[in-house]
Amino acid sequence: MQTYRHRVADDIVEIRIPQTDQDLREFMSWAQRASLRGPIALDTETTGLDIFTDGYRLRTVQFGDRDTAWVIHWERGGRFREAALFVLRMARRFLIHNASFDWLVLDRHAGFPLEELAPKTTDTKIKSTLIDPRQPQEGGIGNGLKPLSAWYIDPTAVDTQADLTAVFRSLGMTKETGWAGIDLQHPTYNLYAGLDCIYTARLDPFLTEGLSHFGVREALVQYEHEIARMCAIMQRAGIVLDAEYIEVLRERLREEEAKYAFVAARYGVESVNSGKQVSEALLAMGEELTELTDGGALKVDKAVLLPLADLDRDWQRIGARTPNPLADAALRAKRAGSWATTYADTFLDTVDSNGRIHAGIHTLAARTGRMSITKPALQTLPSSDWMIRRAMLADEGHVMVSTDFTAVEMRVLAGLADVKRMKQAIANGDDLHDFTAGLVYGEGFTKRHRKLCKGIGFGKVYGGGLTTIQRQTGAPVDEVRSALGAYDRVYPEIKRASVRWQREARANGMVAISATGRRLPLDRDRTYAVINYRVQSTARDVLGQAMMNMEAAGLLDVLKLPIHDEVLASVPAREAADYAREFERCMTMDLFGVRIDAAAEIGGRSWGSLYGADY
Repeated sequence: MQTYRHRVADDIVEIRIPQTDQDLREFMSWAQRASLRGPIALDTETTGLDIFTDGYRLRTVQFGDRDTAWVIHWERGGRFREAALFVLRMARRFLIHNASFDWLVLDRHAGFPLEELAPKTTDTKIKSTLIDPRQPQEGGIGNGLKPLSAWYIDPTAVDTQADLTAVFRSLGMTKETGWAGIDLQHPTYNLYAGLDCIYTARLDPFLTEGLSHFGVREALVQYEHEIARMCAIMQRAGIVLDAEYIEVLRERLREEEAKYAFVAARYGVESVNSGKQVSEALLAMGEELTELTDGGALKVDKAVLLPLADLDRDWQRIGARTPNPLADAALRAKRAGSWATTYADTFLDTVDSNGRIHAGIHTLAARTGRMSITKPALQTLPSSDWMIRRAMLADEGHVMVSTDFTAVEMRVLAGLADVKRMKQAIANGDDLHDFTAGLVYGEGFTKRHRKLCKGIGFGKVYGGGLTTIQRQTGAPVDEVRSALGAYDRVYPEIKRASVRWQREARANGMVAISATGRRLPLDRDRTYAVINYRVQSTARDVLGQAMMNMEAAGLLDVLKLPIHDEVLASVPAREAADYAREFERCMTMDLFGVRIDAAAEIGGRSWGSLYGADY
């Protein structure tokens, strides 16, 4: 038995690495006793983060409590694997930090199904996020194990991570390659692995106390575990990749990047990624730039360039001005380059041996609880695009079905703020933006009026003010200001709710509480964002409830991704209409007297077929 000792807070803890059959028997005996005392902390060490790629390896599985950890060298095979699997099956409860990752690792590389492990798991990352979802740059602790341990347990908790990174470098390896290349018996590697279990075991009681102190409902904690489990199952299933198509697309995107970079060069911009060059050229063309970055430079990000190119957020023409050719070229060159790297390269780098990609689903990515998709970031695709989506295919003999909520943010806002006129319009089946334009401008309203009222509505939902709405709609500032005033007069409940929610948040330490009891910390200089936070958080939980309805209806096996307010599924072509009706049923519900509706669309084999692609 190799044993390492380390000080955690005021205690000496032990990390044990079994070497013999007798050591393994001692480990299993410890695990049986520990399981009777309470949950066992569980963790894995692997060769990286891309669980489904060829050559990926599970290296160690470790178990522990607050004083002792056991690092089992899975790579050694035989009895080591048998011992680890024995404890995985035997233990009643586990504590895991960021459980979805370890569920998938053990499912894929140890043959231990996540359906068996997930119900026995408490995820300390979920618990910490429900206490405070903010990252360090936002004023929070963050939800990583090391910063949480440093905050709650021992300020020196991050030291072993820095030590291990230094070891990687001393061996001629990077932080990325070190996980696969370091010797399995290296003392620092084993110390690092074992301490993670001890920190997790010690962290959990603090988090339990914090949840109780802040009155976070146990039902919300359990709900988040269920959402995480469902999303892990979707990630495991993956989506078929049309590799031939994406390879051709990558070349085309690189050509497009070069084409528009050449256009930008005609205006003196050698690199479209140089904010200084782009801003100087735009100023020379007579454009007015006023927004500054944190470093004091003129902003020329997408939010600034889109209006100059007369494009909205979905890259459709606004019709408010003559497009600036440099802004247009810079946007298109940057997008083509970004898509080639972010999507095409990532797809081809991470596709598994069965031709599937397994995009990561982060169920608590935003402060509001909104989910995100990584590797690649599919939720950032414009709603008008089919080009990237065309690469993702339904299973053989299947078609894609997308079910999307109908104007869910506005409906949630109507329910939360009890906006009576809006609720009546929804009950009557009116087009909400037409209805609003009629209230603001009268029966003779135009498409331009409708667009402005729609922009104001989304500005209320997403926290956009006068400048943002003006930029996105292309309407003059005075017209936007006048329309905002009229909007507040026809829907006075929204402004009253905002004032009330801000007052409640201030009385609660700058934390708003969502309809489901989720804590939503506010920034002191952006308390107006309380509408955005409450609406976005509730909309996310409406989606979560719909997903739970789908699992109850036996639909989980066909689900592929939850993206924004859309659920994507691959269903047998012959039964697509029946599936579509069932998805709509699962996504239809009542929220504070407002009907939440959904519409399912049946496509072809590719996800892109739902956005205009021909396959």
